[in-house]
Amino acid sequence: MPRIARLDTPGLLHHVMIRGIERRKIFNDDKDRESFIERLSILLPETKTQCYAWSFLSNHAHFLLKSGPSGIASLMRRLLTGYAVSYNRRHKRHGQLFQNRYKSIICQEDTYLQELVRYIHLNPLRAKIVVDLKELDRYSYCGHSALIGKKKREWQDVEYVLGFFGRRVGEARKGYRKEGDDLK
Repeated sequence: MPRIARLDTPGLLHHVMIRGIERRKIFNDDKDRESFIERLSILLPETKTQCYAWSFLSNHAHFLLKSGPSGIASLMRRLLTGYAVSYNRRHKRHGQLFQNRYKSIICQEDTYLQELVRYIHLNPLRAKIVVDLKELDRYSYCGHSALIGKKKREWQDVEYVLGFFGRRVGEARKGYRKEGDDLK
């Protein structure tokens, strides 16, 4: 049975999830995570894709992306294929790294953006990778640290997201932080 075609119109908001085959790790260590981030830093601007939220866990990752002119499929193909090849080479393994193709859920920007940003960024806390929000503030493998101003990621659209939480940056960060405190 053929796969159903995805809706891949430029400018759509996608909640994208990737998972390791058989729920195996896709990130063994920080070097793997940094390799993936390096790919994002190149491919997101190149494809004019906006990244609003992201988080890495050991066997899966979440992204909130607004597709660029060529849609989301081109970005994801290049990102995942390139990463899988380098991961397999580095870890001296062969075969698939990811379970099936990535999952993408189309979202309404105004209605769900705040909720999805919080959901994605709180994943490391829920998965007990970090113990509290203070540790999440410093966690390098999640977009939360960029939103609160602890990390700079040129490819993450912080200003757009903070605009949903307040008019000025300080006020917006407090609003975003308060929402995180309420949801943990």
